[in-house]
Amino acid sequence: MDYYQVLGVSRNATEKEIKSAFRRLAKQYHPDANPNDPTAEERFKQINQAYETLADPTKRQLYDQFGPDYEKYAAAGYRPGQGNPFGNQGGNQRVNVEFDNGAFADLFESFFGGFGRKAHKPDSTPGRDIEQRVVITLREAYDGTMRYISKSGQRKKVKIPPGADTGTKIRIAGEGEPPMMSGGTPGDLYLIVEVEPDPTFERDGDDLIVDVKVDAFTVMLGGDVEVPTMTRPVRLKLPAGTQSGQKLRISGKGMPRRKGDGYGDLYARIQITVPKSLTPQQRDMVEQLRRSLQE
Repeated sequence: MDYYQVLGVSRNATEKEIKSAFRRLAKQYHPDANPNDPTAEERFKQINQAYETLADPTKRQLYDQFGPDYEKYAAAGYRPGQGNPFGNQGGNQRVNVEFDNGAFADLFESFFGGFGRKAHKPDSTPGRDIEQRVVITLREAYDGTMRYISKSGQRKKVKIPPGADTGTKIRIAGEGEPPMMSGGTPGDLYLIVEVEPDPTFERDGDDLIVDVKVDAFTVMLGGDVEVPTMTRPVRLKLPAGTQSGQKLRISGKGMPRRKGDGYGDLYARIQITVPKSLTPQQRDMVEQLRRSLQE
């Protein structure tokens, strides 16, 4: 499986192009959008796997260098640019292997027992934690969603709970880097959530803000307007004299609170609209209204 082909991008695609392709394909093949297509979920998994690799500069360099088996090289501590440690060296060529001083000392003692000292106990230092960015939409943050992670050829489903926000950390125990020496435990993997900007709603913590266009006469006289929410539109009664930019609160129509204690609020931000053109008769009527209001 070629990750570049999965996302439909070239091997020199920019980060922006990769992200754009992922968004489009993830929306197209999301299992919720294809309930009657049994192949959609597998395609969705492949898209996520490809994006998780190509969106991370380090993973992408390793993938470009080593191909689909890049994860075993990453687990072995290899960094982008180092040669293939398992490739054909040929003849008497020298293989350069880099050791951290502390790791070399531990390895030396594990073989020779510290030259008469008491044998060194197995190192129980855990492997390093890993952080990985995951991008979701506001709709996914509202409903909750899932992503797939892959490690050592195995795939694992991870749930992202409703109410997740940019910066939310989701811990997956034991999915970080393996320990350097025997006796240790693997580190943890932390998914760092990034919520994309939404074209309709602006997020402020657990609250949402939405712009609502209202004609000048309705804000002057008062009346009902329709306000979109994350579920279905609701009717909001505007008091007479509502001002442009004023926010009116609709309780409980914001984002789910992660602690499970209800929802935030939705604020309708009023944007007054006026006609772009008037007939001569309409203009005279508006002029009369203006004069009467100024008296």
